[in-house]
Amino acid sequence: MKNNNNKLLNQETLCIHAGKAKGDHKGALTTPLYQTSTFVFDSAEQGAARFAGEEEGYIYTRLGNPTTRELELKVAALEKMEDAAATATGMAAVSGAVLSFVEAGDHVIVSHAIYGCSFALFSHQFKKFGIDVTFVDMANKEALTAALKPNTKLLFAETPINPNLVVLDLQMIGDFCQQHNILSVVDNTFLSPILQTPVDFGIDIIIHSATKFLNGHGDVVAGIIVSSKENIAVIKSTILKDIGGTISPHDAWLILRGLKTLSIRMERHCKSAQTVAEYLHQHPMVKEVFYPGLPSHQGHKYLNNQMRGAGGVIGFELNGDVNTGRKFINSMNLFSLAVSLGDAESLIQHPASMTHSPYTQEERLAAGISDGLIRVSIGLEHTDDIIADLAQAFAHIENVTGKA
Repeated sequence: MKNNNNKLLNQETLCIHAGKAKGDHKGALTTPLYQTSTFVFDSAEQGAARFAGEEEGYIYTRLGNPTTRELELKVAALEKMEDAAATATGMAAVSGAVLSFVEAGDHVIVSHAIYGCSFALFSHQFKKFGIDVTFVDMANKEALTAALKPNTKLLFAETPINPNLVVLDLQMIGDFCQQHNILSVVDNTFLSPILQTPVDFGIDIIIHSATKFLNGHGDVVAGIIVSSKENIAVIKSTILKDIGGTISPHDAWLILRGLKTLSIRMERHCKSAQTVAEYLHQHPMVKEVFYPGLPSHQGHKYLNNQMRGAGGVIGFELNGDVNTGRKFINSMNLFSLAVSLGDAESLIQHPASMTHSPYTQEERLAAGISDGLIRVSIGLEHTDDIIADLAQAFAHIENVTGKA
């Protein structure tokens, strides 16, 4: 089953078979780990031809590696796009996707609620390079239109948004960017290509923190950029080559292993998260639950249209103050108190003081990230055990606060 048939295959099959090289790997079923920094040329002439781009072949792992290449082709197939570039971290994917196409004097529109380090990159680092950034509520088309400038070059967004799970209208964003000749970049980490393919709505570039659901085992830090062959060629030959945020072949090999089970893991994450969200929604100590699988959530209308599932991440607010939330988090037994998401283990964290600490309090509130918001990533444990751990934590804060 060759990768030239990718367009004919379903995602469950692509997770296993897409991107596999046709060459001989000594009969190995699993793709070998090419743990090498450099590649040997047959002659000086061949080396020169490869550097000149006159002959295909590998030169140096920062520029390409067979293990990494299978990962890139597999994720590109899953996202229904032409090519991909694997990176050392999710933030290398963000910076590589954006800095490859903007320069001093350009203007970028960014969703006002995004991952904390992405926010820091756009709000703090871009000033050094003379790049103008406007943060807007991208759920509001009028606000998006008002942010447009003659020098607007690129738009960056996440959906669902980290950490409050606001769902953006990808069709509206895609149409807006095409109408105004703006490059669109969307972070698809929270849903993975199993649950959402932004290219269906005209998005130009898709990024992932491959650390999360794509890998799924909590043992890799990586990212990936997916786009057209032309865009990926620009990214690889400029920012990734010269700044050097490329992935280790060992990490690429680990993600390839994780991708084999991506479709079945996402099915389990979604099913368990839906059960947990419904439990939280009815609990008297929960003020509000942020999960697109609930009919009360603003993103619920996008299910079975833009989104094929609600994902494995839930945000919620407790009735009480910040200390109540802190006591609740510290009472967890099964949940690990750790940032990240998409792992087999269930994780819990406090965005305002952890992942989104680069925001000021005023910026967080404008982005809809309250001080009391708690984010959980629902793992692959039995749902009964996950809910039992939440129940004992609720009982703990009930005993401390005396609230029912």
